[in-house]
Amino acid sequence: MKFFFQLFLFLFCANCLTAQYSGFVMKGRTTGPLPFLEYGLGEDRLGGAKMTFLDTNIAVKVVDSVRNKYKVALSQNHFAYLPKENFRIDSALQFRPYYLTNTWKVWGDDKYDYISVVLDEKLPYRSAQQINPSRIVVDIFGVASNTNWIIQQATAAEIKNTWYEQIEDDVFRIYIELNHPQHWGYCIYYENNKLIVRVKQQPKELSLSKLKIAVDAGHGGDNTGESGHSSGIEEKTYTLKIAKELQKALEVENATVFMTREKDTTITMVDRVMMVRQEAPDFLISIHLNSSDLDTDKGVSTYYRYIGFRPLSQFILKRLEELKLDDYGNVGSFNFGLSGPTDYPNCLVEVAFLSNRSDEKKILDAGFRRVVAVKIVAGIKDWLNSLK
Repeated sequence: MKFFFQLFLFLFCANCLTAQYSGFVMKGRTTGPLPFLEYGLGEDRLGGAKMTFLDTNIAVKVVDSVRNKYKVALSQNHFAYLPKENFRIDSALQFRPYYLTNTWKVWGDDKYDYISVVLDEKLPYRSAQQINPSRIVVDIFGVASNTNWIIQQATAAEIKNTWYEQIEDDVFRIYIELNHPQHWGYCIYYENNKLIVRVKQQPKELSLSKLKIAVDAGHGGDNTGESGHSSGIEEKTYTLKIAKELQKALEVENATVFMTREKDTTITMVDRVMMVRQEAPDFLISIHLNSSDLDTDKGVSTYYRYIGFRPLSQFILKRLEELKLDDYGNVGSFNFGLSGPTDYPNCLVEVAFLSNRSDEKKILDAGFRRVVAVKIVAGIKDWLNSLK
């Protein structure tokens, strides 16, 4: 009887602690480079499923703590998880019962279009790309509309229409309809309490000689990547070899090329994203080599995260299949670091499998690596031609 009584007390106290803890709130703001929100607590080798990247200094309300993440209340009905390293306490922050939108403006310059929405506070948001029709959808959490007009200037070249909808009492949705089917990227950030959506215009000349391409050689330095099944070669060495061949093939077309690395150096994923953002390319290609526990898995595959960026990866895959590589697939919603930014179209290429003997033999062949680069460029040109 004593044992059951003690067990009852233990469970009762545990429930009390849980109830007490679940009611706590920490006020703070996002911090650090590339803060992001995740949908839940799931994990795999690429991390949890990301909802969105955020700007820094955005007001967030923490309602729970789980391992290395905080549970954040975005609105009455929406929650997400923020890495603890991307949160700082702000004791001066006072959450209001409600926040409002204010004035809107739409305009453009020679490269970008902009939408600005004045808010009472820097609030969390998420975004999505849509196709057919081509649109960007932005949800702002914790805010209600107080907007009675939208100023739209003729200088906007890519934004065809914009409007809003109050989809919930405290979730405000912005629709941005584009003039072109292809998404060329966008960035969301704050200037003081003004939310800015910067939309990349389609380049006026869709020729490689007029474009800037970022080429990423996967891994490097301390991050060796996978190893060859028979040869023991390191992925980092051969991604760089292929990336340099791609650089040469693009420069033959008079393209401007930015390389994330040109030698065996350690570069974190955050640093890669930040340096590519700084360079502002028209699109990015990241080179990798695949591996599997099954040595029968082989072939080429391409990867994208956002649906508006998919066409680039499809055209490149189609050209690489001409090398008689097996079609391992075109993979979407890929939660890879360099696929995360919405700023520019991007495609990750897994050229072949280091864990498969026949694929590995191809990778070791310098002639094969040169032809891979040529086929990637051909796929890029096919993509650009489809947009003219």
